[in-house]
Amino acid sequence: MSGWRCAGLSFRYPQAERPALDGVSIDVPEGACTAVLGPNGSGKSTLLRVLLGTLRPSAGTVDFRGKAVDAWPRMALAREVGVVPQGEEAAFPMSAREAVAMGRYPHLGPWRREGEADRRAVDAAMRRCDVAELADRPLATLSGGERQRVRVARALAQEPAALALDEPTAALDIAHEMAIFELLRELGRAGTTVLLVTHNLNLAARYADRLILLDRGRIAAQGTPAQVLTRAAVEGVYGWPVRVDRFSGPGPDEGAPQVVPLAGEAGAQMKHGTEDTVDAA
Repeated sequence: MSGWRCAGLSFRYPQAERPALDGVSIDVPEGACTAVLGPNGSGKSTLLRVLLGTLRPSAGTVDFRGKAVDAWPRMALAREVGVVPQGEEAAFPMSAREAVAMGRYPHLGPWRREGEADRRAVDAAMRRCDVAELADRPLATLSGGERQRVRVARALAQEPAALALDEPTAALDIAHEMAIFELLRELGRAGTTVLLVTHNLNLAARYADRLILLDRGRIAAQGTPAQVLTRAAVEGVYGWPVRVDRFSGPGPDEGAPQVVPLAGEAGAQMKHGTEDTVDAA
């Protein structure tokens, strides 16, 4: 069964010159990590919102776990899918732990008090995202990276069957960025359906099972990292000369394609087609 499946998906914002999504068809497998890539304005975040049912497409169908997204009761869908948005502001002052505990709301509802199972889920999520020591800190005093890790912990505290994340490693330092990607791969291999939007082509190639590359609202490529991150596909979508190498390892991601943007004279020569480069893909 698919986590998400959509066919012929289109969406246009009011007064927009072109569709944000134009005939998109994808299949996000259950129990795997899928990354959505593409330049700014390619439709990545819009696709995520349509898959979550927060935007209604003008054409096409969207299913989650074999059932139309708009047929899911919102609370039931909230129990199934943990969401990490690109950015948000707290509506009222709260501590980091209180923010993570909000992930239990779909299970508790507005009136039930937090029980022992809820406390365990919150504490475990905070440990996994390295924010346990921030538990009593006001959310407003945290750095951007710390707040982002709290958002990921909130989604994990929900204990969902699927995770949808929009730029989950934005503003994170290298150690915490790597830790989040390691965690997402681990969750996918343990059976959680992971769908993330990211600008980091190389970490997506190393940690995701499947990639979806968007270009101006359309699918440019989808498949394994080696199938998607070819020189022709990357240069065609991003409009910049690149070389595609292989990650030398060591580790389970050895051999993953790695995109190297070319700079200076070499980049200018490549952009104007005066030099050949061997694509390792």
